Amino acid sequence: MTKLENPVLMAVIGAAQGLRGEVRVKSFTADPVAIGDYGKLRTKDGREFEVLDVREAKTVVVVRFRGINDRNAAEALNGLELFVDRSALSDDDLEDDEFFYADLEGLEVVDTDGKSYGTVAAVFDFGAGDLLEVKGPGKRPVLIPFSEAAVLEIDLEDGKLMIDPEAAGLIDDGSEPPFSADGKPTGKGKR
Repeated sequence: MTKLENPVLMAVIGAAQGLRGEVRVKSFTADPVAIGDYGKLRTKDGREFEVLDVREAKTVVVVRFRGINDRNAAEALNGLELFVDRSALSDDDLEDDEFFYADLEGLEVVDTDGKSYGTVAAVFDFGAGDLLEVKGPGKRPVLIPFSEAAVLEIDLEDGKLMIDPEAAGLIDDGSEPPFSADGKPTGKGKR
């Protein structure tokens, strides 16, 4: 069992489906049914899973893995994250302005003046839009929106991600906040 060098999250296993070892899987691939096209999927600790069969359900796909033959074995997989190594993903299918989120990790975050704010540590999607976690030396990590207003340019070759620090929420725009530190309205927005 070898660990992955640069893991890319492909799916998360959910609840068991039926009695014959099938599981519900939330796939993060462009075509959810294509989860079986990436070869063996691995866990972070190196366990491998081979997809035998995939079919669509309403919001997930139902998958049967080699060696998982009953409901008990399927239930034991609930919550397991499945990965492939970034090297297994081809760049040939990407358009010029497309990339994998895993490619953003490690990029230096700079503004138009060249001031560095740290590096991209992770990309998150909590449902209201993607967020980039930026970590700087000696600073707490911050989350910035991964939007056109906040992220101006992505340069994978130079390893840089250019941002507008005001749109990213990293600097104060000088306006009065709607609430003071004690939670009372500051007068902004009163009628």
